Amino acid sequence: MRRLTTALLLTVAVVDPATAQSSPPDFRQEFLGQFEASATKLVALAEAMPEGSYAWRPMEGVASVAEVYMHIARYNYMYPDQNLGMGAPLEYAGFEEDITDKDRALEVLAASMDHVRSVGNGRSDEDLDASTRLYGREVGKWAVLLQLVTHMNEHLGQSIAYARMNQVVPPWSG
Repeated sequence: MRRLTTALLLTVAVVDPATAQSSPPDFRQEFLGQFEASATKLVALAEAMPEGSYAWRPMEGVASVAEVYMHIARYNYMYPDQNLGMGAPLEYAGFEEDITDKDRALEVLAASMDHVRSVGNGRSDEDLDASTRLYGREVGKWAVLLQLVTHMNEHLGQSIAYARMNQVVPPWSG
């Protein structure tokens, strides 16, 4: 136990605080690949859901199909705006309440995905390594993009469950 404690102390002592938040090698490429795979599935699923299911919710007090898609779209604008200092090209605060029809939801969801693509492609490695705040923690800006794709994947899973409850088979799993 004493050796483990000593080893941990030595490890902590030699970590350079200036590089502690550096992005992993090839982070942008990995992020964009993971994001694209999930974004493609999410948009395909949103397209496969019938218009009538957009108001469906599994029970009272739980987000509807449209609200889940718009929640994802809102965060696709919110993370870059609030945590990367990029500003947003539009007002995203009311997405969940204001957008309920399929055509408009698909349009907003797809536009939010394009926004994230431009954010991912438009950051320099130095900028991704710079510090920012995320949920009260000091992190590298790259961690915000990681959180964004993690958030989207969480709700992709929710959307798959919603689809199956509505007898919709996700198009990629046919």
